Amino acid sequence: MRKLIYEINITIDGCAEHTTVIADEELHDFFTDLLGKTDTVLFGRKTYELMADFWPNARNDKRSTESMIKFADKYNAIHKIVFSKLLNKVDWNNTELIKGNAADEVLKLKQQPGKDLSIGGISLASSLMKACLIDEFWFLIHPIVAGKGRKLFEKFDKRADLQFIESTTFKSGVIVSHYKKNE
Repeated sequence: MRKLIYEINITIDGCAEHTTVIADEELHDFFTDLLGKTDTVLFGRKTYELMADFWPNARNDKRSTESMIKFADKYNAIHKIVFSKLLNKVDWNNTELIKGNAADEVLKLKQQPGKDLSIGGISLASSLMKACLIDEFWFLIHPIVAGKGRKLFEKFDKRADLQFIESTTFKSGVIVSHYKKNE
């Protein structure tokens, strides 16, 4: 069975918004490598809109570094699924829109052959966490106190015990902690 892997950037105070993190070469290289283990990325509407606003055109953006372009190339090529009841269409290549129940659809996806599934963002991850569908977690904890912003699992109201696998620290001070769901 395919695993659902959740990777998320967070600040020391739990802010999980992409605009509050240290987006350097090491971070982009890490996410590019992690994408190699998956063949499908899952989004909610907000994360899709954020990502689709930049990554499809990153190769042509003068601000893009070599590691950002490598990530963009891999991200643009991978199969993407957006779960949204509000969107009527998605324009990013290799992207499909699913309006049905995310937990039911993800359970079906996990049972299909292929590489693992990847998810980022906050709302969709929280709903899939409630359904006990997330198998692995990569928390990238940035040495920043944001002071505001959306918090990780702010709507999750159960206890979930995780098993520690490994951690590493980037030169920037970002701590990468890898966990799996306790069986």
